[in-house]
Amino acid sequence: MTATGWLPFLPGMTVNARRGRRERERAYSRYGPSMRVRVVVIGAGFGGLGVARALREAGVGDVTILERAADVGGVWRDNTYPGAACDVPSPLYSWSWATNPAWGRRYSGQPEILDYIRRTASDAGLLDLVRTGTEVTALEYADGAWRVTTSTGVLDADLVVSATGQLSNPVIPAIPGAGNFAGPAFHSARWRHDVDLTGKRVAVVGTGASAVQFVPGIVDRVAAMTVFQRSAPYVVAKPDREYTPGHHRLFERWPAVPAGERRLTYWITERFNGALEGTSPITRPLMGAIRTAWRLQLRRQVRDPELRRKLVPTYELGCKRLLFSNDWYPALDRDHVDVVTEQVTAVEPGGVRTGDGRLHEADVLIWGTGFAPTEFLGGIDVCGVDGLPLKELWADGARAHLGLTMPGFPNLFVVYGPNTNLGGSSIIGMLEAQAGWITQVARRIQDGRAHRVAVRRDVWERYDEDMQDRLGRGIWSGCDSWYRDGRRITTNWPGLVAEYQRRTATVDWSELDEV
Repeated sequence: MTATGWLPFLPGMTVNARRGRRERERAYSRYGPSMRVRVVVIGAGFGGLGVARALREAGVGDVTILERAADVGGVWRDNTYPGAACDVPSPLYSWSWATNPAWGRRYSGQPEILDYIRRTASDAGLLDLVRTGTEVTALEYADGAWRVTTSTGVLDADLVVSATGQLSNPVIPAIPGAGNFAGPAFHSARWRHDVDLTGKRVAVVGTGASAVQFVPGIVDRVAAMTVFQRSAPYVVAKPDREYTPGHHRLFERWPAVPAGERRLTYWITERFNGALEGTSPITRPLMGAIRTAWRLQLRRQVRDPELRRKLVPTYELGCKRLLFSNDWYPALDRDHVDVVTEQVTAVEPGGVRTGDGRLHEADVLIWGTGFAPTEFLGGIDVCGVDGLPLKELWADGARAHLGLTMPGFPNLFVVYGPNTNLGGSSIIGMLEAQAGWITQVARRIQDGRAHRVAVRRDVWERYDEDMQDRLGRGIWSGCDSWYRDGRRITTNWPGLVAEYQRRTATVDWSELDEV
């Protein structure tokens, strides 16, 4: 889950981001609220809850969070498969305003992260803002406001924030017969805990970030496992460990210790982000060191030379997501596990058929095939000014200025939007920067200095051209991955986290149309 192992986080905020926050706070103190702004936030994960908290702290009080599920938590609520955990160090995978010195281990598992989200949201008074079991199906801009159609009714909003995330809608590939399997079949993000895998023949389709975690989590319970691999990932060691009572006493007594770890790992992360962009002088030596670490782990943990050959990626390191695990390779190097690289051509009632004509029999089928990250606002029918459909604006791929705003869609903002994902850092730092930018806009509306705000079309176009030019010169342009929509890279940010924080710390009103 999430990115990126020992290439971790950011220390809360950079100096520029903190300076921007102080400027915003001074501005807020000069302008008292002069009108009621109705804000609807879609999604109650890290992104949506963080935005709601920032708005409340800035004095924007009329906030409603709509969540389609029965609880908060986002991906950490949905992904309950065995072994689900974060690959960002736990002391750093947290909101800057709610650090947690009591993490149980360096890389916490899903239950502990979900508990952190619930507890922190409760302490911040955010749970009272959430309407669960409410799925947004349509957004329509008319008469200067947004009409929000949901599964339980209709709301009107002056400002809408979509925080549905990039990893919220699981994907099962369009393979002939995918729905014909006779036994239990489910996606890793919709894990069937009622299915007992003990002694079963299990087929796993996919070898991405989720599979790398759940395959080792179930391998000792099954009678046989067949793993269908389309593309081998680079997998390096995950320096995990349990925190002892001694650690917790140290963290409580000396807060500078976890704070220092945050700063150090942020620095390491930024070096990696620069390497991925391809402009850093350390790109070659850093990638060489990671490649050496991967190769040594593969040779040490996989005895079978033929299996080792199957597990060697055929693309440049960094082009796809780098994965972290200490037990992925050993799990595959078991006598009852078979790694199949032939293309899956069909699913039949009794198993999975591959391009060589072989039927691989199975009792249970698990899809480890990821999500639809390029379908931003997926499942929501969005129409802006004069009925312009968002899907028409995005006909050639999703794009948004700063990943936040689109022309013709005033007062609609996207958290974790196009080109804001990271290849080598924690997304929470980006989410907090976005929350700060959105909060400035909401305050400007509440203060009566604007009513409708959206990016100018020429600014939107120039920004996207710059993004695609930079991304085209980086590592991600060299292969097919979930970072692309088939035509362009729509998910990832091409630079440093610090750069994004600088660009969003204070809104540049000259880039926006205000009415």
